[in-house]
Amino acid sequence: MTSGILFDFNGVIVDDESQHCDALIATLSEYGYALDRDTYYREYLGFDDRECFRFTFERMGRPQDEAALREAIIRKHNAYEQSIRASMKLVPGVSDFIENAALDGFQLAIVSGALRSEIDLVLQLAGLRPHFSEIIAAEDVGACKPDPQGYNRAREKLELAPKRCVVVEDSIPGLKAARAAGLRCAILATSHPEDTFSNADLVWHDFVGHDAAELPWAHV
Repeated sequence: MTSGILFDFNGVIVDDESQHCDALIATLSEYGYALDRDTYYREYLGFDDRECFRFTFERMGRPQDEAALREAIIRKHNAYEQSIRASMKLVPGVSDFIENAALDGFQLAIVSGALRSEIDLVLQLAGLRPHFSEIIAAEDVGACKPDPQGYNRAREKLELAPKRCVVVEDSIPGLKAARAAGLRCAILATSHPEDTFSNADLVWHDFVGHDAAELPWAHV
């Protein structure tokens, strides 16, 4: 019987949180707001771009209408794309893990607050796009993690029961989203210390030396 692996994207497939951080800091500086890296990792990690700007513009007393948010998102996307094209770094072992999981018959999906164009760019550069049956990006849901909407939608598209799916995440909002969707969750400690995720089903530092059979399947 088929099983599915639902991957977060940033910090799980591509090691680009630092690039997202730098792009957001640079974009917000254009609006006169000084964001530091510690605050980004403490308060912004797990937000999609829209929520990042809505959250910050509210603090600044700036308009949060759709046009203002869209302009900010485009500015940040342009900075991110320039950076990722210049230097893309995948999470160690992820290419082999994904390729082997696909060969073993697992259905693979991505559920992320990233823009679809950013996900497609990285997967294209990495040669991994053919392995994914479904991609749920920021544009596909009405609420970001910890809301479970994205994981529920991906699982439904794969036509799999919750017990046949495992999530791979790297953030507290992502873990909460998986739990709210009734899914077991493995964590990569790429963005936070391992002891941050004491209630995760499994914690790895990266994918090196691991395969899909080691994930915390409910049906095993």
